[in-house]
Amino acid sequence: MNRASQQFERMSLDDFEELLADRPANERWELIGGRVVKMMVGARWEHHRIVQNMTVFLANRFRATGSSCRVFDETFYVKDQTLDAAALPDVMVRCDPLEPGATSLDDPIVVIEVMSQGTEARDRLQKWQIYQQLSSLRHYVLVTRDRAHVEAMDRDAGSWSGFRVLDGLDAVLDLPAIGTSIPLSEIYRDVLAPPA
Repeated sequence: MNRASQQFERMSLDDFEELLADRPANERWELIGGRVVKMMVGARWEHHRIVQNMTVFLANRFRATGSSCRVFDETFYVKDQTLDAAALPDVMVRCDPLEPGATSLDDPIVVIEVMSQGTEARDRLQKWQIYQQLSSLRHYVLVTRDRAHVEAMDRDAGSWSGFRVLDGLDAVLDLPAIGTSIPLSEIYRDVLAPPA
């Protein structure tokens, strides 16, 4: 079977793990609900800067407050055996220690995806269907790449009851489950907002 047909083959997480060992170094793949999805490689610089801004901001905030939370970006998997899922969120936060040598986690508290026209449908639909089933997840955040617009879904007392829309560089994204807030001016620093 060639790689093009494998792109849409349904498989278990165990089979996906074996497939990953043979993937070309310049390709990134995800398993979304048992379906192998070839990821975009070489995203626009704005995407990378937004991811970097959030990662650095959160890491610095956790360090400054002595939080046990840690931030991971783009190359660290969130995996769930029961959901046949292995996704590479743009940014995610976990607040417990990891085992040495871990390459994935299954219990993020926050997952953030930076959306482009090419990824928006997958982030809003397929990934959301997977992420909302992770019992640890408290905030799912969608960041629009080309304008200051952020959407956040919040789980409180076990149900997804909150939906927030933030517009403009003066808005602030509150993430109470990890005890921090991120100004949109920091998310979009050097992309839409000048450095402070």
